[in-house]
Formats: sequence, structure tokens, C-alpha cells
Amino acid sequence: MGSLGRKAVALAGAALSIAIAAPAVAAGPPPGSPEFLARDLQNVTDAYGRIIGQGGQLQNPNYLPALVAEGTDVNLSQLAEQAATPTRPVLTPAMVVPGWNVGNPLRRGWAGKRGIRQRVAYTNRYGALIRGDVFAPLPGAKDPYTGAALEPPYPGVVLTTGSVQGSERMYWWLAQDLAERGYVVLTYDVQGQGTSETLPHPSGDLPFCNPFAPPEEEEMNGCPGVPFQQIANFTKGTVDAMDFFVSTPDAPYVSKARGSADVNAFNPYWRLWDRSPDPHPATPGRTTRLAIVGHSLGAAAVSRVQGTDDRVAAVVALDKLSGPGASGPLDGKGVKPTVPALAVQSEYGFTVQPYFLNGSGLLPGLNDPSKAPDPRRERATGFDAWQKAGVDAMLVVPRASTHLEYTDIPLALPASRYGQALTSVYVQRWLDRYVKHEGVALPTVATKKAKKRAARKARKAGRSTKAKRRQAAPAGEDPLLATSFTYLEPTAVGRWSPVTLQRDPLLSFYHCSAYAFRDRTGSQVLQSGDVTGVGC
Repeated sequence: MGSLGRKAVALAGAALSIAIAAPAVAAGPPPGSPEFLARDLQNVTDAYGRIIGQGGQLQNPNYLPALVAEGTDVNLSQLAEQAATPTRPVLTPAMVVPGWNVGNPLRRGWAGKRGIRQRVAYTNRYGALIRGDVFAPLPGAKDPYTGAALEPPYPGVVLTTGSVQGSERMYWWLAQDLAERGYVVLTYDVQGQGTSETLPHPSGDLPFCNPFAPPEEEEMNGCPGVPFQQIANFTKGTVDAMDFFVSTPDAPYVSKARGSADVNAFNPYWRLWDRSPDPHPATPGRTTRLAIVGHSLGAAAVSRVQGTDDRVAAVVALDKLSGPGASGPLDGKGVKPTVPALAVQSEYGFTVQPYFLNGSGLLPGLNDPSKAPDPRRERATGFDAWQKAGVDAMLVVPRASTHLEYTDIPLALPASRYGQALTSVYVQRWLDRYVKHEGVALPTVATKKAKKRAARKARKAGRSTKAKRRQAAPAGEDPLLATSFTYLEPTAVGRWSPVTLQRDPLLSFYHCSAYAFRDRTGSQVLQSGDVTGVGC
């Protein structure tokens, strides 16, 4: 973003900006009243909507048969991978707990019908074997929402999982949704999670490390990548994954200490990714058509990496975006708001409890029952820092959402019924805006002859010839500000059905959603610190 755009965001109300007034604060029941407690109890119940809600896992007769079939196939394929690499042990729940790494079984058979996918493997900077998958549109595919033809090359996305043994198949829902809309997407397991190896390899096939040696930067001990629950696995994992994503036959990825492991020398879909420099980047100098997405500790990682890696054009943080002042489990130390950021953040953490026991969201804690939850809580983790820095940002807080909203897990852990769908819609629209530039008025590209002709006319009229010409302003509603969406969700194996999502009822009535970004002409700044009138 240029200096003019940054000033426009920072100085709301200036001539170049338009402040979208927040709606009047809704008159909700007073905290502690029977009405307030009843509303909160319903919210707690709705936080299990993915399992027990209408059309949820237990309410859909197609779900359990698909789970059995997919779970069996996944377990057998994982065991076969491990058997083929006996010196590269994968010591994770995904290898032993049935259903852990299944994802949404109703998406079974997606590859070959709605998109393409290829399994990949490479070693990270410490020689640990990393496994993942690359997704892309089918040849000759059409956008399932608009019917428009999808033509390569496409922008790229690298998706980093969450911690606490999050595995990549839990995030295939988002990779597949993006691939269907015209993106090449890499998902992978960080070292020590999912199907990726647990231990480092200094050289060759045998793992080894000295935990008492001086640790490398960000590492907890002298055994790099161990334990898995550390920020280094996610920041370095994101950078290594980007290195693999951009690799080609002419510029292959170097898998260190690969030994006899069967690895990919380059991204198998390298031809499908648009490698041309973006002539109109949202952030000056960020011309690579690549976005990064992360969840949980992966969200903290991408919050950091977007400020240090010039290949990143846009970032999406799924619970939570970390700003420089963020503290706690998702520490924001070293974060510099740089590229447009979408933050989708949750009301609850891993567990669901009444409002006065919900603490900071990620971790339970006792709050004053006579007071409503802090409406600015989710804004404070990162959105406010992005807005202060004058960098485009948006915060979405789905109602009744949990930290597990963004992971497909069968029958066990809480998540709302439509939080994942709402998340997918906003991720698609954010990346369409800042990576594809869809519906955005960009400076026109003119021939030398046309430029000379325009310059002559400008001189005659006494106008400056330095200003860039722009396309006409896009018609219709800004997709990021729409209040109703259509989403295609899998309802049976091989069947996707449209659902209509109404924005306001699906947003939190406890914590504010917000936005501050340039409009589609690039000449104004749209902003609201409280989209649905929660009280910010």
C-alpha cells in the first residue's frame, strides 16, 4: 500500500476516506439476567452445531458410512507410507487414533471430480521428512459459483496447520474450496505432527540430535523441531513450505539429508502456478502471487512471516491474527503488519463454557458475571495493530465459534454449524481481492502510442500527466461487505448442496467484527469497528 493509502486508513474522516458508521448498539439483555443467561446457554449449545445441529455429523445419515470408508482408507495409506520409510518414524496421534486425520469424509472422492490433488514429500531444513498435498482446479473446470471458465496459471496459497497435533487433512476443506475457485494450494504437516516425521536428520537416513547442544534460533533445545509444540516448527515450516511451493525443474527444492527417502524435487503443479510478477500488488514490492494461511500457532506463524518474507502478498490468520502487542499463547513478538490481513477469530477455545468462565477465549478463566464479555477482545489481538499501521485488514468473529472451527474432526470436539462455511466464504473473497484483484479497478495498461496521445491531450487541457489512469469503478455490492452469501457444502459423497448464509446472525453478539480497507477503486477507505453493533 502506498503512503497515501496508509494515511487514509490511519486518518479516518480525511478527505480521501469514507468512514462507514457502525450500526446502533443492539439493546441486548443485561448481563446476569435470566434472558442473558438463556441466550448464553443457547450460544454454548450452538457451539456443538457441527455435531448435533441440523445437517450436522449426527443428523446426516450419509456421514457415518463415509467416515468408516474414508477412515479405513486413510489409516491403511498412512501405515503404508510409514512402512516405506522405517528410518523416519512418525510418532503422532494421526498414525494411531482412528479418525484423527480423516477430515470431512463427505469430501471423499473430491480429487478427479471437483479438482486435482497430488501427494508430495520433501525434507525440511533439519532433514525431517515433511508430507503434504497440492491441490489445483481440474483441467477445463468452471467456477462452481459463477460458471466462469478457470484458466491457468493460478495464484498460489500455502496453508500451515494448527498446533496440538493439528494435521493437514483437517484443513482440506479450505484447500479444496480454494482450488475449485482457481488457486493452487499446498497443505502440509509441520515436523512432529500428522504424517510428517518427528525427528531431525543431520545427514542420511538415520535420525539424530543432541538435546543438550546449544539450540538454534527459536528452538527450545538442541534437537531442532522437537517438541512439535513450539513456534519454530510453524514459522520455519511455513518458509520451507513456500520454498517447496515455488520450486521448478530448473530451480528445484533441495531436500537436505534426504538419504534414500522418496521426495519430490519440485512442486508437481509448478506449471499451474502464476509465476509472473504482479504489476499491481497491494503492498509495494510484494509482487509474488502467493498468500499464506495459518491456524492457531500456524496463525501466529503466518502473522510473523508476512512481515519478513517478501514473497507473501496477503495473509489469513484463523484464530488468531497476532499484532506486535499480542501476548499469551499466540505471542506477537516481532510482528510487523505489512500485507492485507484477514483475521477469522473465535469466541471459545478448545472447550465451551458460560460467558463468565470463558477467560481470554483460547484459555478458560473467571470473569465478572455481572459484566458482558469484552467486545474489543478479538480486535485487540491483531486487527487494531493492522488498522493503526494503515494496512488493509478485516476481522470476522463467527457466533458460537470455537478454536476447532477450522479443523475437520469427526464426532468429538465442539464447533459451530456454519462457522467453517462462513470462514471459507471470507477467505475466498479476501484472496480474490488481494491476490487475484477480482472486481478491483486497477491502473490501465496503455501502449506507448496511447500514452503519448493522452499526454498531448493532458498538456492541452493543463492537466498533469503523472497520475495513473484507472479502470471504471466496479459495479454492484462490494463482496466483502455483502450480508448474504451462498456456500456449497458436501452433504453426501459426491454431492455438494448450496446453503444460504446470512451474515449478521452468524456473527458474534459478544465480540466485534470489524474492517478497514480501501474500496475497489482504491480512492477511499471503508471502515467499521463494529459491524453488527456489539458495542465497540
